[in-house]
Amino acid sequence: MTTPYRIIGAELSPFSVKVRSYFRFKKIPHQWIVRSLAVQQEYGEYFRIPVIPLVVTPDDQSMQDSTPIMETLESQYPETPADPQDPTLKFVSALLEEFGDEWANKWMFHYRWRRDIDQQSAAGRLAGMMLPQASESDRAPIVEQVLERMPGRLWFVGSSDQTAPIIESNFDAALSQLDVHLAGRAYLLGQRPSFGDFGLYCQIYNAWTDPTPGVFIGGRYPNVLAWAQRMLWPAVEGDFEDWATLQPTLAPFLKDQVGGYFMPWTLANEGAINRGEEEFSTELAGQTWTQKPQKYHAKSLAALREKYAAQAGNEELAALLRDVDCLEALAGPG
Repeated sequence: MTTPYRIIGAELSPFSVKVRSYFRFKKIPHQWIVRSLAVQQEYGEYFRIPVIPLVVTPDDQSMQDSTPIMETLESQYPETPADPQDPTLKFVSALLEEFGDEWANKWMFHYRWRRDIDQQSAAGRLAGMMLPQASESDRAPIVEQVLERMPGRLWFVGSSDQTAPIIESNFDAALSQLDVHLAGRAYLLGQRPSFGDFGLYCQIYNAWTDPTPGVFIGGRYPNVLAWAQRMLWPAVEGDFEDWATLQPTLAPFLKDQVGGYFMPWTLANEGAINRGEEEFSTELAGQTWTQKPQKYHAKSLAALREKYAAQAGNEELAALLRDVDCLEALAGPG
């Protein structure tokens, strides 16, 4: 019997549940292994960087970083594709996935570690994950360690007293647009999930599990919540749509959220890295955003630009990206 893939991850890790959802959709045999202290030795034998998820293949190789994991498996398991065949939708899917990974993660991380009620909830659940059989008193030191460490990392995603109102108003506006778009369709690009669904849902789903954002996701945005829960076990319910039918409700989201917030931030972040700056500021929807550069995003931006460059001559895509204020950033310098 072939050894299945092993996914070492955590429910509170957006990128872990992203990869797990993809494995479930593709029906790839796998074991979901919660990263408790009991599996620390196994994790230590395989990881290259100290993050989850960690995927161990049947031939005992390791993979990390959710997008390359999914891209590798998509080529190895071409049945039931999650990557649209239509070139325009294929890139829109990739753009939505990148937005989820790099911008929507700010929403989730901000809400989880900004307020005491959410900090306490997340720290308690993480301690329970690490020591599932332990008593509350035995878990207390881990709770304290988490509370000492994680709120202090809010700077990493750009969350601060200055940016908190931007993040929270942006999250609310984005969910409002998504709720409209998801009325009458199961997934972002139609009746089957795409890479974009996996990248975006996992951040919103994780936010929903926290007290503060969970209240208004559940109370205000029923279509978004139904979609996020559907993505736990996604399935084909029909076909991808074409851009003409998606455009009325998806284009406003792309223009306001991806073109209005993510792309200006992307370019400012890239510029700061290129100039070797320790901090940068940029204007997002008329408000000043200041943070330290996120160096990893420069790598993922380069990969996204390569995907766009591979679509040279796709005038439909170029026009779409121009209309939603994304073309300049994706075309790259020069």
